[in-house]
Amino acid sequence: MIRNSIYIGILLFILSSCSGYEKVLKSSDYNLKYKKAFEYYNKGDYTRASGVFEQIVTVFRGSSKSDSVSFFQAMSAYKQKDYVTAQYYFNTFAQTYSYSQFTEEAEYLSAYCLYLDSPNPSLDQENTIRGIETLQTFMRKYPTSKYYDKSKQYMIELQDKLVEKSYLSAKLYYNMGGVTLKSAIVALKSSLEDYPNTKFREEIMWLILDSNFKIAENSVESKKKDRYQTTVDEYYSFISEFPQSKWKVDAQKIYEKADKMTK
Repeated sequence: MIRNSIYIGILLFILSSCSGYEKVLKSSDYNLKYKKAFEYYNKGDYTRASGVFEQIVTVFRGSSKSDSVSFFQAMSAYKQKDYVTAQYYFNTFAQTYSYSQFTEEAEYLSAYCLYLDSPNPSLDQENTIRGIETLQTFMRKYPTSKYYDKSKQYMIELQDKLVEKSYLSAKLYYNMGGVTLKSAIVALKSSLEDYPNTKFREEIMWLILDSNFKIAENSVESKKKDRYQTTVDEYYSFISEFPQSKWKVDAQKIYEKADKMTK
């Protein structure tokens, strides 16, 4: 009996709460809506806050309350982890209100949303590139911002994703083998050229060496000698930079055979 009463009480509370929200949405009192939107937001009810802010954002445009409504409309989406919508709102806000007290934070959060929405390195990195560009712009504009160090950290993390994406794309050609090994060499060298300090540098150079050797092994006789010579050259480049590489033994075997075939 007591349990039933509790359930009924909870149900009545929910219905009453929903009814109150519906009344706010249907109200023509925009000052009331403004007040309730912030009440919902401050209570952590970001879904309802978002719904009310959506209704009043155009109503208060041009007023002294305009920037606060627009900013917290964006914040409501951000708090709901709808980073695509939030980024759009923050970016629009920054372009519209260049002198608002919220502008710096909006520009930072616009970039941060792109960071949060950046996919893993195996996927398309459009948002990652946009995130890097937006963070760089923010850091140039606000060099003394309290968000500067975090922005720098996020930018480095996003750049690391591009490095890994480049490495994975190049390695895909290598893994396919056969006729794609030539494409693998081009892609691997391009990755090194774009990101010379990549953490994958040792492996990339090993893959270039191994790819050249495999191509030489499967070449027609007239091309074998030149391709084995290219393999020897790649060996010297690899071993001089990574003399204690975990691929040292395999690289030495490749070198000995390739060098023999050039004689």
